[in-house]
Amino acid sequence: MPVAAGLEQELLRLICSTCNLQDVDLTAVGPDDPLIGPDSPLGIDSLDALEIAVAVQREYGVRMNAEHTTREVMQTLASLAAYVHRNR
Repeated sequence: MPVAAGLEQELLRLICSTCNLQDVDLTAVGPDDPLIGPDSPLGIDSLDALEIAVAVQREYGVRMNAEHTTREVMQTLASLAAYVHRNR
């Protein structure tokens, strides 16, 4: 399994845990699906995004500083994984 795919799955599990998402079919969430908003298969919102940013910082030591950075980084699972990988 490539590093990115493994990191994406780790992050997806972290997101589900952080946002108390249960009964989520992890295989149904693709790397390019939106993470936040009405089109998200996870159904998470901007408040959840803040919790996720804090959890990512705690777990990986990667900080998202500005609101626009967080919005860009958290567009998809792939963009979040790429950001974490680049900034570890």
